[in-house]
Amino acid sequence: MACPCDQSVELNPVLLQLEWLLGTWESDEPGEGSFPSINPFRYTETLHFSHVGQPVINFMFNAFHATSKKPLHRECGFIRLQPGTNRVAFIIAQNSGLVEIEEGELTGQQLNLQSLALARTSFAKEPHVQQISRVFQLRPDGKLEQTVSMATDNQPLMQHLHITYHRSS
Repeated sequence: MACPCDQSVELNPVLLQLEWLLGTWESDEPGEGSFPSINPFRYTETLHFSHVGQPVINFMFNAFHATSKKPLHRECGFIRLQPGTNRVAFIIAQNSGLVEIEEGELTGQQLNLQSLALARTSFAKEPHVQQISRVFQLRPDGKLEQTVSMATDNQPLMQHLHITYHRSS
């Protein structure tokens, strides 16, 4: 069943502050990932932000190994903006078995988010993620930048991922 495309439905007025995020974004250069418990890696990623007229943005993130092109990580979910404020919530399900709610603020064309709640499958791989922070920023050159920091059972909050994208649609 096909989903209505962004252009066929008027954007809910609650989301006007986030209109700059809508569309499909593809990584320019491979992003970089690192964490003390894993080998550094490079990845490509496609982000898709859409809406169906509700006061919610739908999203899907798909990451691939930069060299082998094998699928690495997927996230999907929803973005909500508290009406009349700059408060934003991301509700995220990851293919690793992690589900999270991140909340934060929208300042201009930058989103600063912190994990508020995390849940995982009973058989999720250890060490378990305990905290995530994420920053999206639309740069003056029109590129979208994302930085993700993470803390686990045995590591403090530190940068895990960094990547930039160009809008492809």
